[in-house]
Amino acid sequence: MTQTPDRLKVAIVGASGYAGGEFLRLALGHPNLEVVQVTSERYAKQPVSLVHPNLRGQTKLRFVPLEALEPADVLVSALPHGEFAGRLDAYAQMADVLIDLSSDMRFADPDAYERTYGHPHPAPGDLGTFVYAMPELHRNALVGAGRLAGAGCLATAATLAVWPFLQTPILAKGDVIIEGKIGSSAAGAQPSRSGHHPERSGAVRTYQATGHRHEPEIAKNLSGRITPHLTATAVERVRGIQVTAHLFVQDGTSEQDVLEALREAYDDEPFVRLVLARRGIHRVPDPAVLDGTNFLDIGFDLDRDSGRLVVMTAIDNLVKGTAGHALQSLNIAQGWPETTGLTFMGLHP
Repeated sequence: MTQTPDRLKVAIVGASGYAGGEFLRLALGHPNLEVVQVTSERYAKQPVSLVHPNLRGQTKLRFVPLEALEPADVLVSALPHGEFAGRLDAYAQMADVLIDLSSDMRFADPDAYERTYGHPHPAPGDLGTFVYAMPELHRNALVGAGRLAGAGCLATAATLAVWPFLQTPILAKGDVIIEGKIGSSAAGAQPSRSGHHPERSGAVRTYQATGHRHEPEIAKNLSGRITPHLTATAVERVRGIQVTAHLFVQDGTSEQDVLEALREAYDDEPFVRLVLARRGIHRVPDPAVLDGTNFLDIGFDLDRDSGRLVVMTAIDNLVKGTAGHALQSLNIAQGWPETTGLTFMGLHP
């Protein structure tokens, strides 16, 4: 890997949205990054704090239109799905390191992309040139990488719930039922009728019982060794995902077997925490304590009579589910300490 300067200049395209704003927040606190440009068509020439009031006093940046974008060391795209790939050639001329937070570059197979999103990929020759930004699965491939594809938020929480058990012989069936409860920020910053406060407030709304677009992504992550069946439900929280995955294990599997699988997979992971409490009110992973953090909490319960293993994970969908795992992957790619800029512990209560 070539030697990098002490601080890399970063441009964020689409920085007025939730994902772009979250990467901006994290990058402003990163000692090796200097954010030099942020784009927004709607808010061009306006100060960042107009859209992201949490950044008041932290930056003097103003949004610029996309046509004013200048070269940088790192270009982060937080554009809506489908827009980054169409501009990839132009972006590749502007930065040595490209990070896409959308779904555009997550698949290496153009047929898989078309089956999932219903249209051909605009740059099929570039599929496979991006490393999937999930450090827990692809840390070695991320070292020195110059192109990073952010993972889906539900796909992150679901994949990391199931993946440890593929490394052991304890699973009995080749299917997993996954229920994801997700906050409203996952729908993005653009207003919609379903997100209108009178419609969203108090809602527990299953919006995708089958056919969620993250289901093929999860299947890809699990290498076809187990078939995921995903249902997604909107809940009233702004941030956060809680995933509940139902697996079946071999007769005689004990809690110790499950715990050993989790520890083997995650004991050395800086942002995965095992939730093992068996008393008190914090016995299962809860996104409420993860707001603003890059942690994934994981816990389980085992019914030995039926062989049903229930694995629960929780994340902040905008951090560990989007901007945080991308920054964690950039740290790995650049040879920086993996936790740099990502050590916020969360709040309670």
